[in-house]
Amino acid sequence: MRLLLFVLFVSLVVAAGAARRSESFPIVVSTWPFVEAVRTAWSVADAGFSAVDAAVDGCSACEKLRCGGVVGPGGSPDEDGETTLDALVMNGTTMEVGAVAAMRYVKHGIKAAKLVMEHTENTLIAGEKASIFAILMGLHGPSNLSSPESLKEWIAWKCNSCQPNFRKNVIPANNCGPYHLSHAPSTLAVNSPSSTKTECGKNWKDGNVFVPTKSNSVPINHHNHDTISMAVIDKAGRIAVGTSTNGLTFKIPGRVGDGPIAGSSSYADDEVGACGATGNGDIMMRFLPCYQVVESMRRGMDPKHAAADAISRIARKYPDFFGAVFALNKDGVHAGACHGMIFLYSVKTPSMKDVEIFTVLP
Repeated sequence: MRLLLFVLFVSLVVAAGAARRSESFPIVVSTWPFVEAVRTAWSVADAGFSAVDAAVDGCSACEKLRCGGVVGPGGSPDEDGETTLDALVMNGTTMEVGAVAAMRYVKHGIKAAKLVMEHTENTLIAGEKASIFAILMGLHGPSNLSSPESLKEWIAWKCNSCQPNFRKNVIPANNCGPYHLSHAPSTLAVNSPSSTKTECGKNWKDGNVFVPTKSNSVPINHHNHDTISMAVIDKAGRIAVGTSTNGLTFKIPGRVGDGPIAGSSSYADDEVGACGATGNGDIMMRFLPCYQVVESMRRGMDPKHAAADAISRIARKYPDFFGAVFALNKDGVHAGACHGMIFLYSVKTPSMKDVEIFTVLP
């Protein structure tokens, strides 16, 4: 009789836990006010699909919408005027990761990352080979990832002697390349759009045109670089994250930011929770802030303090950096932290009528 009562009690506790979980989830959290992307992800998860599917569809929606002009095709030209994509998806149940970096000619970065995760034993594929892989696996391409706006922005930058840029300790310091380390010319023959004549006589003031600064170093901020990093907890409590970006504007061709780096742009573990990041990826990837956030929560730190701790570790070494993270634990508690900027992140839960925007001050 006691055994029967014990079994009944355990069954009731499990059932109650499942009911609470069903009522609390799904949850979607994303960097920035990318409301349509969050709505898409939440509707997919609410329909009963997996956290991975929801994260991929949410980030894909942002790519199609060109969220802020900094996600997906059509923005952030590099020094050659070309747009390339970085993306990542991580399954917090299996700890599998798929990512693509500096991918050319394919518009669907997050879908390519999912193909890497689900159909290879690898984690990260880069460059033109990532494009070939994605096209062979069924994604549309090759496609031109530039847009009239991105080309206009690039031409204005070229007409300003390619200033500012991300080069340092090179010659020429105040003009377009090719760049080298001494007055001796480079032995590399350059035949790229960066060495062609641009139409500087035209008026490019209309539209989203790059505004030169006095410094020859690009001031990295949310106007020239950003990312969608998204975390999803589905109805079953499974957790996944996705990240997509077209990287820094006027980056050195081939540059890869923190977007496709697991533990930097995002990280997920069903046992603990998830994290998403945005900001100066070249600095942030040196600290793996999202891995730090999840591991801090694993040790018992609440999301608010875990996020603040990860950001403060970077700020102690680089007080001028700008960046932010959100933290989401497995129970659905979320928080954010930032440095050098005001950070906004989006959330949708079953209790919310629509996506809500949370503001975090530095």
